[in-house]
Amino acid sequence: MRNKGLIIALTVVVTALCAYFLFFTYVSRGVQQKAVAYATRNGKIDETARQHYLDSVWRAPVFGPFTYREVRQSELGLGLDLKGGMHVTLEVSPVEIVRAMSGNSKDPAFNKSLADAQEAQKTNSSTPFTALFAQAWQQNAAGRPLASIFANTTNKSRNIDINSSNEKVIGAIDKEVEEAIDRSFNILRTRVDKFGVNQPSIQRVKGTGRLQIELPGVDNPDRVRKLLQGQAKLEFWEVWNQNEVAPYLVALDKQLQAKQTAAKAAPAAATTDTTATAAAAGDSTSLAAQLAKKTKAGKAGADTAAANTPGVLAKLFTMPGRLGVNLRDTSAMNKILRSPEAKATLPPTLALLWSLKPTTIDKQEYLELVPVRKTRDGVPPMGGEVVSDARADLGQNGQPEVLMNMTPSGARKWQKMTAANIGKQIAMVLDDYVCSAPVVQGEISGGGTSITGSFQVEDTDDLANQLKAGKLPAPTRIVEEAVVGPSLGKEAINQGLYSSLAGVVIIMLFMAFYYGRAGIVADIALLFNIFLILGVLAQFGTALTLPGIAGLILVMGTSVDANVLIFERIREELDHGLSLPDAINKGYSRAFSAIFDSNVTTMLIAVILGFFGTGPVQNFAITLGIGVLTSFLSAVFVSRLIIEWMVKGNENHPMTFSTVISRNLFKNLNFDIVGKRKLAYTFSTLFIVAGFVLMFVQGGPNLGVDFKGGRAYVVDFNKTMVASDVADKIRPVFEGAGLEVKQYGSPDRLRITTGYLAEDESVAADKKVVAALNKGLEAYSADAPVIKSTSKVGATIADDIKRTSVLSLGLTLLGIFVYVLFRFEKWQYSMAAVVALFHDALLVIAAFPIARLFGLNYEMDQIFVAALLTVIGFSMNDTVVIYDRIREYLRENPKLTFAQVVNPALNSTFSRTMITFTTVFLVVFVMYVFGGETLRSFSFAMIIGIIFGTYSSLFIATPIILDTYGKKEERERRAAGEDLSNVGTDAPKLSQANV
Repeated sequence: MRNKGLIIALTVVVTALCAYFLFFTYVSRGVQQKAVAYATRNGKIDETARQHYLDSVWRAPVFGPFTYREVRQSELGLGLDLKGGMHVTLEVSPVEIVRAMSGNSKDPAFNKSLADAQEAQKTNSSTPFTALFAQAWQQNAAGRPLASIFANTTNKSRNIDINSSNEKVIGAIDKEVEEAIDRSFNILRTRVDKFGVNQPSIQRVKGTGRLQIELPGVDNPDRVRKLLQGQAKLEFWEVWNQNEVAPYLVALDKQLQAKQTAAKAAPAAATTDTTATAAAAGDSTSLAAQLAKKTKAGKAGADTAAANTPGVLAKLFTMPGRLGVNLRDTSAMNKILRSPEAKATLPPTLALLWSLKPTTIDKQEYLELVPVRKTRDGVPPMGGEVVSDARADLGQNGQPEVLMNMTPSGARKWQKMTAANIGKQIAMVLDDYVCSAPVVQGEISGGGTSITGSFQVEDTDDLANQLKAGKLPAPTRIVEEAVVGPSLGKEAINQGLYSSLAGVVIIMLFMAFYYGRAGIVADIALLFNIFLILGVLAQFGTALTLPGIAGLILVMGTSVDANVLIFERIREELDHGLSLPDAINKGYSRAFSAIFDSNVTTMLIAVILGFFGTGPVQNFAITLGIGVLTSFLSAVFVSRLIIEWMVKGNENHPMTFSTVISRNLFKNLNFDIVGKRKLAYTFSTLFIVAGFVLMFVQGGPNLGVDFKGGRAYVVDFNKTMVASDVADKIRPVFEGAGLEVKQYGSPDRLRITTGYLAEDESVAADKKVVAALNKGLEAYSADAPVIKSTSKVGATIADDIKRTSVLSLGLTLLGIFVYVLFRFEKWQYSMAAVVALFHDALLVIAAFPIARLFGLNYEMDQIFVAALLTVIGFSMNDTVVIYDRIREYLRENPKLTFAQVVNPALNSTFSRTMITFTTVFLVVFVMYVFGGETLRSFSFAMIIGIIFGTYSSLFIATPIILDTYGKKEERERRAAGEDLSNVGTDAPKLSQANV
């Protein structure tokens, strides 16, 4: 093997990295177990206490210098379907942005164009809203330029005037919409941190105005919806001087100190609510003395310093030079600020607000508390609507700064506010977090303001975005949502764990049974592959989900395919009389081409699914893609290193590549496979036609919520329920809308899906649908129905999912066509492969209505599309192996025609085809039995697809080449005078010596 040293070094490095990150997972699980032990009382877990423990160590070292926060960032996390929580897709509405840029124009043509564009977006979700608006304006405005609406003072900074072209105006709107999405992203990222959940996730969806948010473990979905969809609140407040705040804080510190002293006689647990992690910050000076140090005007505090001993606040306020605490102590400080003592001591006009970003001092992170002077009515002197523009810039000395402009009315208020606060701070507060609190250098007239400080460039970009948050409202709406209860998450973990373990055991037993000692090496490579996949997932911070487990199980089944190809080749070479080392070397060498081609086609599918898929499909694709790479390393290189090491220097080493049972299995086959092609064509046609006719009779395909929009609820009862009876009871409350009720995993659990109010994506509609469902379930109140999980997909996003699914399928087939053409250099190979793959997809789709006829009612959703593309990948792998063998035969026997080698090629690869089919089928069948209801549709599609994919590789793909290229080649060579009397399906079998 070439570059053996490089392969060994790469394997060692990758293994070390995977072990490193997986060890963080081990440490994290240990901390979580300690939290459970801490919160367990009389056999029950107090979730509040458990979360309190985790909060207390969030920024505390738990392993060497690594804090629990850093450990969690590096661990292999669990997705919502395994842990419970909430997934939300938000869409930033451009309508209000366009309206605000127009100065809230009342122009009839403008408002009609907005309404027309909104209506057109429902059926053209992939077209940008601004393009639809521009088209509608041309139809409604009778040739008027857009500048007649948008040439106003609001857009002066965007260089829009009355002479601006429509293209320039639309470009400016596009830019503002994009910036609004970025602002929404930053605002929501700040809000997500408020939920107090570990490993929250927020990301932009490529090419759309959508944001995806995942909040593991949240237990209040209504609060999440309210906070995520609320408008950004930018306010300007005056700030207390520190010497004004000091007496109140000293008084509060005395009260807390007295409470702490009184509690010393109580059980230790009683002190944790006020001390928490404060002790970790211990300071030997009193609070008054600290405050005197933090401000020049601290005489009042200094006079009383000697009379005070260290208290709770004194131990917390450790930020050098400012009023702030170490990041790890923010939880303890929040509890103090919410305490009865704080409410009784601090005046109602004093609000201690956290800074938006932490400050690093001497390698420690601190968060400043800014004492904001609130008004008694809670109304700020100025709101975010006064900001007309804000942008990052470089000052005269080259230092980053933020330039802020005010509206005319805002400029007057700003002049008055700055005049009254010269030498003092004004806090700019976004959603109750202080994004900046600059000191006023002098009265500012005209509204133009420069904000300077020790900024980095990215700081000024963020601050500019935050100041613009109040300028143009960018409302968001929830277009997709899923809430998974923690009990369902635990069930999913068990199902995924059982199916994974069963899949591993079945594959390992089969390989050892079939290939003997070589099979055990393949088992070692398989376990190493699983280790690598989990390690890489942890390195990239990818959470493991139930679809991800499905991808892992599938990778386990297909990863042995490379070893099967190699071992079958080695067995052939041994039969030819080669020595063991030579057979191993030649077997690996000859199998490499087929392995490479099959892995490329699978990776192509993983990339397309990852790019176009969202949520569960994307997670499946990531796991599949990683599995392809790690399988290549483990099966092709690691297994070879082990085998070569075992036989090194010992040609008589008892290394076996077969057992007594498998030694002569599939040998000397001579099936006339292509001779049955017309029978196969007929069967496939009848099956597909029957399936689609049934689908039409049944009212169309049984699409999931993903594709048709609507809401779905998983409801638990305390006894076995009859789905049809429940459907009859609740159907009237949904006013004739589509309804489906079916058992979901167990007899006492139902999944209720409805299209009621599917077009309305508002929170009010969500509540109305839940209220209707609860009303329909009133007849079963004695059976204690409980909604365990919910999901919602808006009509617009459902259209997008359908569009991207069709696009994914089309791109996959196109990509495979191009790759096969590149590798095999004849378009007939590509055409046959694509036809066979399309045939496989149609067979799987047709199987669903046929299964429905027999009571197996499975939905076609995003996961079904993932299964369909995976089936295509599996079938293509098999087809490529056969193509590769045909190419090899033709190269080594140039006088033979395609028709003469096609049957021998199919027969010689038949053992690999059947072994791979058996291993993958077994693991998918295990997934179907143990994987749970969530994956039932996926695993059913996979079972059907694996059966028909294997069938099409043998009876469809290669025979089509025979009916196109093979027949043409025969005619051309006959015309050239060659004797082809032996051509046909009964051609003599190639001898092994010629292979």
